[in-house]
Amino acid sequence: MNSRGFKAAVLAASTLMASALLTGGAAQAAPHAPGNAAGAAASHVQTDSQEALKAYWTPERMKNAKPGNTINSQGWGEQGRSIMPKAGNATLATPEKNASPATRAGSPTPVSHIGKVFFTMGGQNYVCSANSVQSGNQSTVATAGHCTYDIDAGWATKFVFVPAYNNGASPYGMWAAASLHSTTEWVSRNDISYDGAFAVVEPLNGRTLAATVGASNIGFNLARNLTYTAYGYPAARPFNGETLKSCYGTASADRIGGTQSQGIPCDMTGGSSGGPWFIGSGSGGTQNSVNSFGYNIQKNVMYGPYFGSSIQSAYATAASR
Repeated sequence: MNSRGFKAAVLAASTLMASALLTGGAAQAAPHAPGNAAGAAASHVQTDSQEALKAYWTPERMKNAKPGNTINSQGWGEQGRSIMPKAGNATLATPEKNASPATRAGSPTPVSHIGKVFFTMGGQNYVCSANSVQSGNQSTVATAGHCTYDIDAGWATKFVFVPAYNNGASPYGMWAAASLHSTTEWVSRNDISYDGAFAVVEPLNGRTLAATVGASNIGFNLARNLTYTAYGYPAARPFNGETLKSCYGTASADRIGGTQSQGIPCDMTGGSSGGPWFIGSGSGGTQNSVNSFGYNIQKNVMYGPYFGSSIQSAYATAASR
């Protein structure tokens, strides 16, 4: 299949035997997925202070931040279908006209460990979604790779996490990132199959993130085709990014672009990128993917990267900071 024949829209956005990791819980065995060989993580240190970032991210700047799917990135090229496309080459589906009740995003109450991330790239302010996950440092946030790095614009700066964001309110404060960590596959070529990343945030008021808002278990190298509940803050029409949304469904393989990612029925739009996928029903399960992208020729399907060994390596690097 010619990769130029298809375009994907990134959402600012979005068990058997083998090695598996579930932090904060029991280990599970699962098959190792092809195309997910372990690789060293790519990292970036953020130097902005907590005070400087709090001063920068005014309510007006947060409200006007663009969804992460509008970040300028390279198009699908001859090197494979996994390359993240330019936002201008694809448009998100119009789910308000096409979504069935099963794919429409629900409106849960805010969840303490799920929130929004704000950052800058190329001089522009952006917003994505994210989740606090268990780690040794108790300060690790999971999000999408394209919410931390772009092959043209470079690493994100002024990166903060705002858990339980709701209509402009920040009940747990604003957490400044000390470092960002993604897969080498994402950083070297923006390979959408490896669109995962983690931020390590500074303590706030003398407490770690997990001690303040809680943290989810996280799993790697688990079975495919599981049933998930996905969360995020979609900001593109018909949503406004001010409240948490969720979708629920069983994952299936990407049969359009040939990526390693899996798709679930969901109509969330740009701004929801990086929002967590939990195994099972509700927000209390193990996180096992993030909102990543959707195809403009396939209505109401959200794709998320398979959490294999490369994304696990990025997590391990972040968790050890």
